Amino acid sequence: MPPMRRIFLILSVVLAPVAVLAAMVAADRWFGGPGRGYDYVITVDLPQGDASLGLPKIEGPMDASRPLVVIDAGHGGKDPGAGAGQIKEKALTLMLAQALRDELLRAGGVRVALTRSDDRYLVLAERSAIARRLGAHLFISIHADSTSAESGASGATVYTLSAKGSNEAAEKIAARENAADVVNGVKVADQSDTVSAILVDLSQRETQARSEAFANLVVREGRGRLPFREGAAQSAAFAVLKSPDLPSVLFESGYINNQDDAGRLLSPEGRRTFAEVTAQAIRIYFARSDAQAAPLVLP
Repeated sequence: MPPMRRIFLILSVVLAPVAVLAAMVAADRWFGGPGRGYDYVITVDLPQGDASLGLPKIEGPMDASRPLVVIDAGHGGKDPGAGAGQIKEKALTLMLAQALRDELLRAGGVRVALTRSDDRYLVLAERSAIARRLGAHLFISIHADSTSAESGASGATVYTLSAKGSNEAAEKIAARENAADVVNGVKVADQSDTVSAILVDLSQRETQARSEAFANLVVREGRGRLPFREGAAQSAAFAVLKSPDLPSVLFESGYINNQDDAGRLLSPEGRRTFAEVTAQAIRIYFARSDAQAAPLVLP
């Protein structure tokens, strides 16, 4: 075969697929259907990232200088909490949280948000994380305890964080509440620190002092109006309170399996008293705090 013919055949083999591909691209540009070709490309403007996406609504004064209280209704969704029969802790805590929110909004002066306003499940870390992302000044987690009928336990208890509970009962209660992150024996979420140990320690000391000050105010304001199991605020290693820079308390409103406590908390009058006592303690706490630029005027 002559050399020129051999070169022509080789070029034909190499260039033929290229020519076919070029023809297909040209045809697609000119005759392609919708969704094909450059004339049919659709552009969509995506929203910018929003740090507040999915966070609960903040209610109250449209003034960011006003203090923000985040109220956490304990348990929810697949985690019913304490209680047997029709009375479930998750429903009771939501009613108490809503009553406290309504009382705070009625009196004015503070902004309020609920970690949940319906029957949804939140892991413990999410609850305080919501408060921190919203920039809260105070975090209150509401619960209702349960114990054996033989114990005869009754009354409310206000807890702050400690590495070790103030008594054996406090440690047992904390262990039960912390188990809300364990479903069918599987741990749902782990705690993790994002700042250095030294900064955490310094921040926690000030935060702990503020938490204890508020807890003591709740007990003081509730005397004669709310039955307390203990005469003073208690401490325990509650996971939901482990935020290094956010004053936090866990309010065990009573024992859900105690007839008197359950009747009190389920009644409109009992919930109103709970809300009024806690709201008054909140207002006094902020009025005393030199961290607030706009101190509240107490009624």
